[in-house]
Amino acid sequence: MTELPALPASFKVESEFPIVRRWTFFNHAGVAPISARAAAAIGEFAQQARDDAYLTGHWYRRAEVVRRLSARLINAAPEEIAFVKNTSEGLSFVANGLDWKPGDRIVSSSVEYPSNVYPWMAVAQRHGVRHVMVPEKNGRIELEDVLAAASDGPTRLLALSQVEYASGFQHDLRRIGQFCRSRGIYLCVDGIQACGALPVDVQGMNIDFLSADGHKWMLGPEGAGFFFCRRELLDRLRPEIGWMNVINADDYGHYDFTLKPDARRFECGSYNIGGLLGLGASLELILEVGMETITGRLLALTDYLCERLADKGYRVVSSRRAGEQSGIISFTSRKHDQHQLIGWLQDQRIVIVLRENRLRASPHFYNSIADMDRLVDALPLDR
Repeated sequence: MTELPALPASFKVESEFPIVRRWTFFNHAGVAPISARAAAAIGEFAQQARDDAYLTGHWYRRAEVVRRLSARLINAAPEEIAFVKNTSEGLSFVANGLDWKPGDRIVSSSVEYPSNVYPWMAVAQRHGVRHVMVPEKNGRIELEDVLAAASDGPTRLLALSQVEYASGFQHDLRRIGQFCRSRGIYLCVDGIQACGALPVDVQGMNIDFLSADGHKWMLGPEGAGFFFCRRELLDRLRPEIGWMNVINADDYGHYDFTLKPDARRFECGSYNIGGLLGLGASLELILEVGMETITGRLLALTDYLCERLADKGYRVVSSRRAGEQSGIISFTSRKHDQHQLIGWLQDQRIVIVLRENRLRASPHFYNSIADMDRLVDALPLDR
């Protein structure tokens, strides 16, 4: 029988994630349920904003706690973290902020989520930069193909998701980051499918830039995330400018266009305070449970799910090689209409989705073996 790493004794699944009373939910790679404590934090903010406006909240001081939690999650310094409204915004900081030159190359994969494709296409159009996409092969992107593409010509930046959204393939960012750092290539990471699910270490992985919204594996609300910029590169990016980027932002009548010395220089205007407070509450939960426990449970659950799906005749596309697994399981049916399967499952209050013509299940650490069995038992045989 599959054994999962134990959750803290104080953690009660139904109290923290009441969705389990209504749904068997496997779309954390899409838009996840927020935690109960995130909902409480947002509610507290809404109530105080309603009753007292800004007078009793000290919201911006509390946002700095969220900055520290975000940094801790990915092994960064708080000074390297800026708040963003979504992953796309952070990636666009890099695309629009670097000093591109004609002939530069950007390397990514052919199966990135659009937020990690269109910014680089725009750079290629505007600046005469070449955008190269490494193809996927049977649900995997070979490390050797990535390194070969980055070695071919004047590559300026390598843009990858730590975990690919459709297949769940996890890149070996430690080897890729070491390669990039040794050759002066920037490594820019879409971290939304890893942060909160798998270890992310911007120092150990030699990541230069990383962006992630909180509404997937970090179990926060949409519209509140963070952008990491390695401190040595803060002045390499031109930020979008507003009233908050500068050192004397609160001295409204004294115009001093001196940018803040840390990643707050990328924050051009007022925060989504409610969203950040919700994100911070879920990050506290994640760090209390512990990333080792979360990752251990998630990989054990998905290993078990893959075994059961294969036994029932489904083809698992996602790589389960050591270091390439994630919380995303992509699988296909040979016999059944996959759109109909999605609807059939939803009628039974089981949520998976279709991505790139493949069924995709993405449980989280609070799910159980019984949840995996419920999903597979609800699927028809595929032999």
